Amino acid sequence: MVKVGVVALQGDFLEHLQLLKELRVEAIPVKSIKDFNGLDALIIPGGESTTIGFLMRVKGVDKAIVEFVESGGVVMGTCAGTILLAKSVKDRVVGDTGQFTLKLMDIAVVRNAFGRQRDSFIAKVMVEGVGEIDVAFIRAPAIVEAWNDAKIIAYIEHPATNRVGAAAIEKNMLALAFHPEITKSIAIYNYFLDMVKR
Repeated sequence: MVKVGVVALQGDFLEHLQLLKELRVEAIPVKSIKDFNGLDALIIPGGESTTIGFLMRVKGVDKAIVEFVESGGVVMGTCAGTILLAKSVKDRVVGDTGQFTLKLMDIAVVRNAFGRQRDSFIAKVMVEGVGEIDVAFIRAPAIVEAWNDAKIIAYIEHPATNRVGAAAIEKNMLALAFHPEITKSIAIYNYFLDMVKR
């Protein structure tokens, strides 16, 4: 059985854990370095990216994630998780914030690209290799650039941003600007789990 960890320091990790269990996957909350034992894959959930990043560093989970990815472990970041995976992050309003990230993926993201909490929305997104899925954008980032081995595999058109990236892949890493757990978009989880099997 595939064993998937969900970083459980802040944010909506419970929804991911529940959905993984419905898919008959062994799912465990990851709160410390010891929780990485035997993991095949990891999800960094949505939430408050600065808070999750701070708690990662306090608990040493940041270094454990980098080592996990470098050893071939598959990682999916959703919303805040995508911000934390990115090598370049700016905020839509204030620009460069100097925010901590894991600097693992060759992508540039803009935080709060579509507006604040009240501007949240659900939309259909066509993801390469997955198909069309319904997903939630909640204070979501936009993927504005990908380079080297990173590739944008989904786009969204929005009045606040025009056409921007909604998902990207690079080797064993998958970055989603949206929340698939809220709309129970099983297809994207199956794609993620297939990455583990490959």
